[in-house]
Amino acid sequence: MNLKTPFLLIGALAAALLASSCSTGPVVTGLSAYHAYDRPAKLPANPNNVRVKVSLSKQRTYVMEGGEMLLVMPVAVGAPGTATPSGNFKIFNKVEKKRANTHGFAYNGNQVKRSMISSRPVGWSFKGTPMPYWCEFKPNYGFHTGWVKHHPSTHGCIRMHENLAPKFFRLVKVGTPVSIAYSQPEDATYGNIPLPPDAGPLPDYDASMYLGDGYFRQHKTPHYD
Repeated sequence: MNLKTPFLLIGALAAALLASSCSTGPVVTGLSAYHAYDRPAKLPANPNNVRVKVSLSKQRTYVMEGGEMLLVMPVAVGAPGTATPSGNFKIFNKVEKKRANTHGFAYNGNQVKRSMISSRPVGWSFKGTPMPYWCEFKPNYGFHTGWVKHHPSTHGCIRMHENLAPKFFRLVKVGTPVSIAYSQPEDATYGNIPLPPDAGPLPDYDASMYLGDGYFRQHKTPHYD
C-alpha cells in the first residue's frame, strides 16, 4: 500500500468539508430575486414632517423626516422624451388600487392583448393597467408600483418596486412635499444601495394578473423598523 494514499484521502476530505462550510447556498436570481428584494423602512414620529426627494440621475427616492432617513429606494423615472417633471410639488391624491384611464388590456373571452382604450377592437372590453399605491404629485404624474429598470423607462411617472410601494404609500400623506431634481445631496451618502435585478429582461406576469386583483396583492407584507 502506498503510504501517501491515506494522507491524500484525508486532504481531499478536508478540502470537501471546507468547501461545504464556505458555501452560501443557492444563489437566487431572476424573477425570484426580484420578488425577494426589499428595503428597510421606519415609520415617522410625526407624519406632518415627512418629505420626499427624488434624484432623476440616480433613480433614487429618499423619504425623510427632518434629517432622519425613513426609506431609500430605487425607482424608475421618465425616459427621454417623456421625462419626469422636475420641481417642488405636494402629494394631492392617494389611491391604493388605481387603474390607468387610457392604457391597459383589451379582452374578449380568453383573448387578451395590451391596448390603448382608444384603439381596442370593436366589441372588446377594456381594463386599465393597474397602478397600485398611486401617489399623485402633479396631474397625471404619480408614484406607483411598476417594473423597476436600471435606466429611465417610464412615461413620466415614478415606478416603485412591488415590495416598497406599500411602504411608501404608508409613509406619505396628502400634503407631503416632493422635491424632484437631477440630483440630490443625499445621493452621495445614501444613494449607493443594493438594487433589484433589472426588470427589463425579466418575464412579464400573465395578463390575468393585471385583469384581476392579483397585481394589487403582489408584494410582501410590509414591515417597519
